[in-house]
Amino acid sequence: MKEKHIYIIGSKGIPAKYGGFETFVEELTAHQSNKNLKYHVACLSNDMQSNFIHNGVDCFNIPKKNIGPANAIYYDLAALKYSLKEIEDNNYKGAIIYILACRIGPFIGHYKKQMKKLGITLMVNPDGHEWLRAKWSAPVKKYWKISERYMVKHADLLICDSKNIESYIQESYAKYAPKTTYIAYGADLTPSKLADDDEKVLNWYADKRVKANEYYLVVGRFVPENNYETMLREFMASSSTKDFVLITNVEKNKFYEELRQKTHFDEDKRIKFVGTVYDKELIKKIRENAFAYLHGHEVGGTNPSLVEALGSSKLNLLLDVGFNHEVGEDGALYWSKKAENLAGLIQKVEHGDFTDLGNKAKERVKRYFSWEYIVHEYEDNFVNGI
Repeated sequence: MKEKHIYIIGSKGIPAKYGGFETFVEELTAHQSNKNLKYHVACLSNDMQSNFIHNGVDCFNIPKKNIGPANAIYYDLAALKYSLKEIEDNNYKGAIIYILACRIGPFIGHYKKQMKKLGITLMVNPDGHEWLRAKWSAPVKKYWKISERYMVKHADLLICDSKNIESYIQESYAKYAPKTTYIAYGADLTPSKLADDDEKVLNWYADKRVKANEYYLVVGRFVPENNYETMLREFMASSSTKDFVLITNVEKNKFYEELRQKTHFDEDKRIKFVGTVYDKELIKKIRENAFAYLHGHEVGGTNPSLVEALGSSKLNLLLDVGFNHEVGEDGALYWSKKAENLAGLIQKVEHGDFTDLGNKAKERVKRYFSWEYIVHEYEDNFVNGI
């Protein structure tokens, strides 16, 4: 097989610091087994245009513009133009452009003509329901929905990281007869390298005033659709003597104030917003030492933090929506947003033995969500095309 060039657009780039797409690109390239695939990855940068090598990958910087929310659209378009020019200049045959998320739909038709001329295959990851996210205004939500439609229309293949998203694409855009495939999101399944008595671990627990195995844990972005209000309200309604630890990029903004006023979580000493943790080994240990993991994500595909939690936490309590159920299956317990439902589940798990659920979850993740398995699926698609 001749060298095949894959251009990946839409993540903020590698090395990954934070975020699902960034971690995906990092792991995809770090676990590469087919050496005939040559990856090129767009990276958002504060510097001038330049290239560097990471994981053996050609990484090309796209300088950031200070244009607010439109920057994401500009970034994807600039990365696309760069990719098309390089493919044409180097006469790369059978190249693939893989775009993560549907931000540039209104423009993609114009560039698709050039792709056809150059023999480029356009692959797209439609991500989750971006147009449902609470942070967007009505006009922006409308843009995301229109953009999604055009990306689906022009993609040669849509790679969905959720079976629910794949079904949604097939049903909502049947008139385009979209070609789709399902490849899940992966997880790092290796246990933390840190021992329970490691100084780094002990210092973190002491600083946050938390004890190992005596807390419920949440890890995720601080946004309304992750159902922080329900989780806080229900935990506070329970008689648990454990802590509720929230690892999130919380800022004392409008959403934080609204939550505080609605729930009065600041009056409950069990509730602990502890900021972010970027140390991979430390956050693994924090997951492993949690009494249970709480997951309230309602929008998106296979959520990275959920897969990681299923692979390391002893017990997982998930919001009962299709995205979460398809990942957790019978290796987790589920709750609804109905009043007293989660509070009742918390009472239940504190008076029972659910060790078998944690073992089931770990086995399931090991079998279907390891990065080795996911990367094999991707390489097979990149090699065999559509």
